[in-house]
Amino acid sequence: MQQIRDILSNLRAEARLRRLPAYTSASADDRDCVDLTSNDYLGLGKRANEFYGIFCQQCGDFQFSSSASRLLSFRQSEFFKFEQLLTEYYGRAALIFNSGYHANVGIIGALSSLPSTLFVCDKLIHASVIDGLRIGSASFKRFPHNNIRKLNDILEKEYQNFDRIIIVTESIYSMDGDEAPLHQLVKLKKSFPNVMLYLDEAHALGVRGAQGLGLAEEYSAINDFDIIIGTLGKAAASVGAFAICDNEMKTYLINTARSFIFSTALPPVNILWSRIMLEQIVTMKKEREYLKELSDWFREMLLVSTGQLSHSTSQIIPLMTGNAAKAIETADKLRENGIIALPIRRPTVPPGGERLRFSLSCDIDKEKLMPVFQILKSLYHN
Repeated sequence: MQQIRDILSNLRAEARLRRLPAYTSASADDRDCVDLTSNDYLGLGKRANEFYGIFCQQCGDFQFSSSASRLLSFRQSEFFKFEQLLTEYYGRAALIFNSGYHANVGIIGALSSLPSTLFVCDKLIHASVIDGLRIGSASFKRFPHNNIRKLNDILEKEYQNFDRIIIVTESIYSMDGDEAPLHQLVKLKKSFPNVMLYLDEAHALGVRGAQGLGLAEEYSAINDFDIIIGTLGKAAASVGAFAICDNEMKTYLINTARSFIFSTALPPVNILWSRIMLEQIVTMKKEREYLKELSDWFREMLLVSTGQLSHSTSQIIPLMTGNAAKAIETADKLRENGIIALPIRRPTVPPGGERLRFSLSCDIDKEKLMPVFQILKSLYHN
């Protein structure tokens, strides 16, 4: 179709045509590369063999498929065990979803069906939340990123017009690596009795909090958030997601979240693996401490080599390039020198927000990162 060809041509002209990363065999050169694209923040994904014995002892008959949705499948024992473990850690009910996308789309869609509900979302909220709002035909407003004053203005104007207002935010933002002001959000909730808080901890699970349960744990605010989303495909080195909420909300979601009702459940072996990974995560205090140290150091070195001050407070550290071509050029130069850092372009970020996104892991030595800053210095100070 000509229309499709035209769209692809325009994307190519704007340096925005995306391709899947090329498959390469595990050659010595590949193994020597430093991967700064992965969300494997604790390095658990690279240590799978260490836990294979534990997994085999517990996996029973290796159920590789649930063969039905949670509402129809009798292969549920691993789900119940994992949800119970999550309840023990968080002190509230848990419900497993197939992915973070499934969780946000399904839950936001389900809440949208409640009469007289307004969603108020941070402008940089993940696309899965936006899709959930659209699918649910929800009433929603957006406030400038982390701007509590603007958020308060919206609440002051709207709180008498709706039975409930649901503030939706991420704890650590996936592109900027900065944090939501959780204490201020909790304060707002206490000021407006019809306000609920919805927190996506996708990039904080595993790396923040005493047990790695996320930013809400770090700030002793788990019980202040009505719904907390945790994603298992990042630091937890598995697949899927979960929602933390009260029992009444869990029952409501089981009956109304379409992505939960109409999706075949994850294979039981994946749920078992997620449970084993979470049991490891809660013990990894030293890894979390090193990741913080590494991230702080990386930001300092980035400032020295590029002159660019980062507002990141996490293991996700962007380098702003301002246009797609510069992002691609920088990524290509790094790749030539054994550093993998992919360019981020529209529509993932707004125009002018093009960047490289450095994603750090606790299994990376500082010495291996030194070439990054040498290359960036040559590109940004020539």
